[in-house]
Amino acid sequence: MAIALIDYRAGNLTSVRKGFAAVGAEIFTPVSASELARSSAVVVPGVGHFGATSFLDDDWRREIRAAVADGVPLLGICLGLQWLFEGSEEAPLPGLGLLAGQCAKLPAVVKVPHVGWNSLDITRPSPLLEGVSDGTQVYFTHSFAAPVTADCVAATTHGATFAAAVQRGNVWGVQFHPEKSGPPGLRILQNFTRTIQER
Repeated sequence: MAIALIDYRAGNLTSVRKGFAAVGAEIFTPVSASELARSSAVVVPGVGHFGATSFLDDDWRREIRAAVADGVPLLGICLGLQWLFEGSEEAPLPGLGLLAGQCAKLPAVVKVPHVGWNSLDITRPSPLLEGVSDGTQVYFTHSFAAPVTADCVAATTHGATFAAAVQRGNVWGVQFHPEKSGPPGLRILQNFTRTIQER
């Protein structure tokens, strides 16, 4: 079994593949939603506009939801995290709706997009962040962000405080790019891979 890395035409997947390869994970990129049935986990990455998520049609949404219902771990990265929520101000499209709330644009009182390193404020323990210290610097590049809710396990502030990492059961998400965040980022990918092995 391998991790299904979803390609919805929103960015280069090469760095994500390399990140997971560095922690010993096997990755495949399904060409149809039905292939998710053979996955041990699902990763939804992405950069750019929320409108790109329109590629993930009803078939993809149904199969991803079914996988989550069966206990398959799901990780959203950057735009992938935002898609886990109900929607975004960026485009009039529904998110997957596994997490409550709407994503909003970062305030113009700071430079937007938010590009570069920023610190994590860990708000509650999570297996995803095991071995990652409060205040750890990780790499961001985004203009919209998810709200801080009960599902938030780490927050970051750039003009406003937003959810940098989330968890609800087997649904996980990070607004930053762990594959570009050095050793702490690889530790997070390793932690996610470990949740698969422990199923």
